[in-house]
Order: sequence, then C-alpha cells, then structure tokens
Amino acid sequence: MSDENLDEQKSTGVPAPEGPSGLIDTDYVIGQDNIAGNRFGLEVDLHGKVFTFSGLIILAFVIITLALQNEVGPVFEATRVWLTQNLAWFFLGGANIFVLIALGLIFTPLANVRLGGAHATPDFSYAGWFAMLFAAGMGIGLMYFGVSEPLGHFEKAIQGTSMEGGVRTDWAPLGAAAGDQNAAISLGMAATIFHWGLHPWGIYAVVALALALFSFNKGLPLTMRSVFYPILGERVWGWPGHVIDVIAVFATLFGLATSLGLGAQQATVGLGYLFGIPSGDTTMVLLIIGITIIALGSVTLGVDKGVQRLSQLNMGLAGLLLLFVIVAGPTLAIATGFFEYLFSYAKNVIPLSNPIGREDTNFSQGWTSFYWAWWISWSPFVGMFIARVSRGRTVREFLIAVLVIPTLISVLWMTALGGTAIDQVVNKGLESVSEASGDLQLFEMLSNLPLGLITSSLAIFLVIVFFVTSSDSGSLVIDAITAGGKVDSPKPQRMFWAIIEGAIAIALLLGGGLSALQAMALSAGFPLTLVLLVACYSIIRGLMSEPRAA
Repeated sequence: MSDENLDEQKSTGVPAPEGPSGLIDTDYVIGQDNIAGNRFGLEVDLHGKVFTFSGLIILAFVIITLALQNEVGPVFEATRVWLTQNLAWFFLGGANIFVLIALGLIFTPLANVRLGGAHATPDFSYAGWFAMLFAAGMGIGLMYFGVSEPLGHFEKAIQGTSMEGGVRTDWAPLGAAAGDQNAAISLGMAATIFHWGLHPWGIYAVVALALALFSFNKGLPLTMRSVFYPILGERVWGWPGHVIDVIAVFATLFGLATSLGLGAQQATVGLGYLFGIPSGDTTMVLLIIGITIIALGSVTLGVDKGVQRLSQLNMGLAGLLLLFVIVAGPTLAIATGFFEYLFSYAKNVIPLSNPIGREDTNFSQGWTSFYWAWWISWSPFVGMFIARVSRGRTVREFLIAVLVIPTLISVLWMTALGGTAIDQVVNKGLESVSEASGDLQLFEMLSNLPLGLITSSLAIFLVIVFFVTSSDSGSLVIDAITAGGKVDSPKPQRMFWAIIEGAIAIALLLGGGLSALQAMALSAGFPLTLVLLVACYSIIRGLMSEPRAA
C-alpha cells in the first residue's frame, strides 16, 4: 500500500500503524464509495448503499410496528418462542467457541501482537479505558438484572423441579436444589455469573479484537466487512461486504433497543415507586424522548469529550452505589460470597454451557439463549467501541482486560446487590422484595437499607446515564459502519442514528413490550452469530501475519 493511501486513511479518522505491521495490499481507500457533500442543507459523508438500505428498512419497521401495534405483538411473541426453542443449541455452542478462542489466544505467542503496530502507544489511561470498557459493555443490564436475576434463580432453584407430561416445567438452572437453601443460593449465583461473566465478554473480545486488528494493523476501514478480507479478498468492498455491514447495523440497533427498552421500563417504574409518577406507556415514551435528546448532545462531542466523560461518571456513581450496598448490607456475607460464588461458577460453568441434551430447557432456552443472542447482537456496537479505545494495547493485555476485569466487577456487583436481596428475603423475612416485579426489585431492596430514597434516586439516575452512554456510543459505532469505516463523519449523521435508536425502542415497547424486545434481539443475533463464527478464522490468520515480540 502506498504512503499516500496511508496518509489519506489517517485523514479520514483511522490512524496509520506505528512501526512494523502486516498491512494488507489493497488499493481501496476508506470512504471512496461514500456520498459526500451538502444534502438538504446538511453535511453528509456516508456509504450510499449501506446507509440507504439500512435506513429505509429500519424506518419502515418503525412505522409498521407503531401503526399495527395490536397485530405485531403476537408475531413478536411467536418469533421469540420459535427461536429460543429451536436455536438454543446454536447460540450456546457459538458462545462457547468465542470464549474458548479468546481465552486460548492469551496463552499463545500471537498475544504479543500490539494493536496499532509494533510501536503504537495507548490512546487512553487505564482508568479511562476500563471505565469505557465496562460502561459500554454492560450498563443498563446490570441495573435491571442486578437484583432480579440472582433472587429469581435462587427462588426457582430452592423450589426444585416439576414435571408435566414427561417434560420439566420449572425454570430452575440445572438440577435445582430443592429445599437446600445454601445450595440454592450458590447455584442461583453461579447461573447469574454465567450470564454476566466470561461468555459475554468473550463474545465482545472476539469482535473487538477482529475490528482493531484489521483496522489499526492492516489499514482497512473500521467496519465488520474488513474482518472478512482474508476470506473474500477484494470482493469485500462489493455486495458481500455491504450485506455483512447491514447485518451488523441491524443487530446493533435491535440489541441497543432491547437494552434501552429495559432501561426505560425500570426508570419509569422507579419514578412511579418513588415519586408517584404514572408508569404507563406515555411516561416511558416521554422518558425515551428526553434521554435521546440528552444523548444527542453527548454524541456531538465524540469519544473524548462525550462518551469517555459519561463513562467515567457512570463508573464513579456505580462504584458509589456498590460501596454503599456493601457497607449497609450484609458486608461479611458479601465478602465471603464473592469467593464462594466464583467457586460455584467455576464448578458449574461446563454443565451450564452444555448446548445439547439439557433437561432444564426453560432455563437454557428462556434465559441463556436469549442472553447470548442479546450479547451477540450487541457485539458489533460494543466490539467496535472497545476496538476504538484499545489501540496501543497488546493482544494479551487487551484480552485479559476485556475478559477478566469486567467479569470480576460483574461478580462483585451481582454478589452485593443480589446477595443483599436474598439476605433480606431469607434472613429478614422481607417478602416485598421477592413479591415485587423484576424491574422494581432493585428499588425494593434499596428501600430496606438506610437512605433508601437517596440511593433509589441515584439508581434511577444511573439507569438514565447508562441509557445515554449506550445510545451515544451506539450512534458513533453505527455511524462509522454506515459511513464506510470513517470515524470522523459529520455530526448530523450521528444524531440521526441516536434518534433512530430511540424510535426503535419506542416502537418495540408499544408494539409488544418485553417479548418484542427479546424477539428482535434473538432475530438479529442469529445471522450475526454465523458471521462471527467465520470471523474467528480471519482473526487467527490476521494475527499470524503480524510481527510480534519474542
């Protein structure tokens, strides 16, 4: 590749490698197929085919879903049921492959490759890097499920199994732990950690590594299509590449909409619980609109001024809430439970990961299958965002940070919040926590601790800030895909996608509620799983062609 091409790529927002790297020899220049200039009074710089195809289909989806709310609800529910019942083995098997590849690479010489070239230096400090990794990857989900999932799995496990017509009808993980309180707690926490530990972060790590490698080391655009250059060659710039990028856009948007919808539900219920604000559809829609407006302001500031600062605010406030729960809750039980539940997770991770011959089909299909599809649908968004902020790290440093640190933080979070809720139910007899709906259980748990109003208000604020962070991070990523790999495209394009994300969340909530959110996450996750499985081959080939330290 010529120096002129590298200079042009650098000018379009993808920095050239620093030091030796395995550049791919292609004449393609980032943005060469873009439509650039002033259109309808707005500055644009976008990939005509990817942007147009994605935008029109998504707009049509939003319009149809809002116009036919009563009709589309059953369709979403049927889609969710069919996908979870028939493709659970596929999602579980795919996630196993991703986490094994991510873990395995750490122990190979390929992990000595530095993202961005042999002489590249990190763009962000460890503190800023870790904050952005965690806030982008988990965010709203930890707030929504931090109490409800550990408590729910414990309650199902202690109830034991039930059969009807030779089929298990309970929702307990594995073989349950009927009547054994300690065993049920350990199993419930292990199942929760399984859903928030190595597997989701292994998915993110594979996508992020692929994108960072082929962009920062190989000199290709920061889009999903670039990962397939070792397989498709120059055809990746044509329709095969267009299709890959469109799938990534769809998956990202619907994965984000699922999280934003859950966040809107929880924030709305929390506002009603604390301040008596009506918690119907109108409040949810107004909340989504308001938060989208805030996200528009953040997304115009970019990564450094907008996303990084919000991520650090998230981490600071989340850390404050976590510390309060540890101190005000059952401190000793949380401290000992952290290690006990990690051990239980290690003991149960293989049977929980088993994709075939499961008797706990409700759990594996209704929980794990949905989760893995959800994480996979998020992976282009989170993976591209992680790639953008991880330049200058070695592959080993990158994988350890992305896999281990967020997993340990998730374990501590679930142990503190979920463990406190279980303690309130088991040892203090506070049945109101278990009797509350899933999106209200966090606030019920906090209300039983000192300063309940203050901490619950902080929790609502955290949900909202996580909402904003996810929205503006997702907008930056989707915009990069639909701008042909450019990461410095005009602000109106980023704002367009922030608005679309809010519109999809509103459409899905009104058109089918939680079932609609789950159905679209599953639907988007299926084709993307196929894409990512093929991408694993490209990663190995790409790393093998890179210079690395001894």
